[in-house]
Amino acid sequence: MPGPPSGQRRVPYARQWHEGQRQSFLGLSPGRLPPRRLPPRRSSRVLAPSCQVSGRLVAMATTAPGPPTASGDPTPAPFGAVLTAMVTPFDDDGDIDLDAAQRLAAHLVEQGHDGLVVSGTTGESATTDDGEQLELLAAVLQAVGDRASVLAGVGTNDTQHSIDKARNAAELGAHGLLVVSPYYNRPPQAGLLAHFTAVAEATELRVMLYDIPARTGVAIDPETLVRAAEHPRIVAVKDAKGDFYAGSWVMARTDLAFYSGDDVANLAWLAHGAVGLVSVVGHVAGREYATMVQAVCEGDLSTAQRVHRQLLPAVRGIMTRTQGAIMVKAALQLKGLLASRAVRLPLVPATPEQVALLRTDLTEAALLTEAALLETHT
Repeated sequence: MPGPPSGQRRVPYARQWHEGQRQSFLGLSPGRLPPRRLPPRRSSRVLAPSCQVSGRLVAMATTAPGPPTASGDPTPAPFGAVLTAMVTPFDDDGDIDLDAAQRLAAHLVEQGHDGLVVSGTTGESATTDDGEQLELLAAVLQAVGDRASVLAGVGTNDTQHSIDKARNAAELGAHGLLVVSPYYNRPPQAGLLAHFTAVAEATELRVMLYDIPARTGVAIDPETLVRAAEHPRIVAVKDAKGDFYAGSWVMARTDLAFYSGDDVANLAWLAHGAVGLVSVVGHVAGREYATMVQAVCEGDLSTAQRVHRQLLPAVRGIMTRTQGAIMVKAALQLKGLLASRAVRLPLVPATPEQVALLRTDLTEAALLTEAALLETHT
């Protein structure tokens, strides 16, 4: 699909959807993607850490306990325990590189992730249109099949648009939905609850809410989460607010599964009862985070602390110097997993100076091998 003329934004695709329009809606040209078989829809069973290790990866099962819930039963990990908020690879012309996306998705699953979030914040959803996001979702589903849960980011600040995106993602075979709080228009709590409920009602897919007030301008109150948890398909929260006290109260009063949505707070959330994490640094530290989750599951705090401290330089390099999507693409390029670290405006690629600091950070965290260092210098 050719890109737009220089300086012009892509025209969003129409929202109408039915079976006979799928190819035209997606904008797929012949040969764009090879014939694919979508993974089967997930059963109603949920995943939770099993506390059994297979190699260095966390083995997953359907019956093992998580932290206790309000009902006294275990909290399941409905989308797995180690998820990545996956970047959207672009080529140097700014077009989505679907081949690179498929390679990256497969790599992440092989490196300890049991879930991927597509078209979230780190996936630059703000600057990719609906058709591009569906193309990306189809490519990732094709790449990972049923080896991992694939969640589609469908949240916007327009409820009807979010509903349309949710239905389209469900048609493609997504395993779940990530729904961020509506941003910019700053709705009251009653509006948040109505928005989340409307999106959850639109499909049969389970929903992970995303609470990130630094970006949306409004936090989800604990009482709103308690009420949202009454909906059978609202099953999880990705928390990037960092209010452990409020989150602990919600976990005590509901069966919502909490996921850390901020790499700075991963260990803290796990210690407070979170079932897993949705990570950015996990792009380059999947096995390490799997080890951390496993250790917490087994009550091995010293191992979890060791991994946490090992990864501090990587968290610093990717999450604190500039925007996370910018730096994690640079990290993936340093490791030879992306050919280009291109991002779309208003984001700008990491500077050579930032990349040099990042190289030092990743080396200090034991995430960049000597071979990779030599390759990036050639």
